[in-house]
Amino acid sequence: MNDAVRAVYRAAKVPGRQAPYDNLTLKLYYPSSYGDSFEERDTGFVPPDASRSPFPVVIVMPGINISPESYGWLARRLAQAGFLAVTYGWVTVEIADLVSLSPGVDVDCLRHDVYGRAPSCPPLPAILDDLANVQRHGILAGHLDLDRIVLGGHSAGGSMALLNANASWFPALRGAFAYAAHTAGNVRLGWPEDSFMPLADELPLLLMGGTQDGVIAASGHRYGQQGAASASAAIERTFATAIQGGRGDRYLLIVEGANHFAFVSPRDETTGRAYLDGEATGDEEDIRRHLGDAAAAFCGLACRRDAASAAALQTLCNANHPLAAVVERK
Repeated sequence: MNDAVRAVYRAAKVPGRQAPYDNLTLKLYYPSSYGDSFEERDTGFVPPDASRSPFPVVIVMPGINISPESYGWLARRLAQAGFLAVTYGWVTVEIADLVSLSPGVDVDCLRHDVYGRAPSCPPLPAILDDLANVQRHGILAGHLDLDRIVLGGHSAGGSMALLNANASWFPALRGAFAYAAHTAGNVRLGWPEDSFMPLADELPLLLMGGTQDGVIAASGHRYGQQGAASASAAIERTFATAIQGGRGDRYLLIVEGANHFAFVSPRDETTGRAYLDGEATGDEEDIRRHLGDAAAAFCGLACRRDAASAAALQTLCNANHPLAAVVERK
């Protein structure tokens, strides 16, 4: 069972929310080491691989109305790379009074006049609190590195990862990555047309997107963006205008042929806005593998600052790579 990955489920409460919309379900993926013991055979719980412990943590934040199981492929990839990967599901009422499966978006914290004063993802403190409990009790006790945490996400979850990547709020954060996400300001929240919410200048960042993203292309009206734009324009402009340079550890990777839901597998088209997406070109498994490898390499660089992760990320975020449409670093 080389590179074996196992997972455990957890439940947590989101403070300040009324039942039944205060329940979080978490799934924690980790590198395991099967010993064929009676307890393992009897319970189905397999201990972590102590030789790779402690595990830095990556919290994978989902898109709206996308099942956390659709990010299991990424969580397994990250666990194989030596991380504890957390996926979660939260059914709540927030945007337009609609009941949704959500990464958690506090729109009041994103209004133009208050943005940047407080975190905008209500489940995040609850997840961090529960990870502290995991570190104290149970099969993973003592095996988490809670001083090295990365936020990652897709679509709205990617935006939450970027907008909450603030070490003054969460000191253990070491970086953030996102796919199909940007920080354009919603005009309904008081942002000027075609403006972008700036990001904190403290952490490494990786922004990824695809040339066939029909969902982003169809959503420009929310941000006062006029006329036709490329599928990745909002992501590229986030990188250009919302992120300061000079650090050398901020990366932009636009993947040729990838659409909005390239980050999702399996894909459930009964929810969400998959009907807006463009047609992916090329091999979708190759695209997803490329994105997962880039995310894992970035997390390694952000948490470990090791030469192998840096070299791997440089290879993947390279303008000469056959899947690279746009690559930048600053």
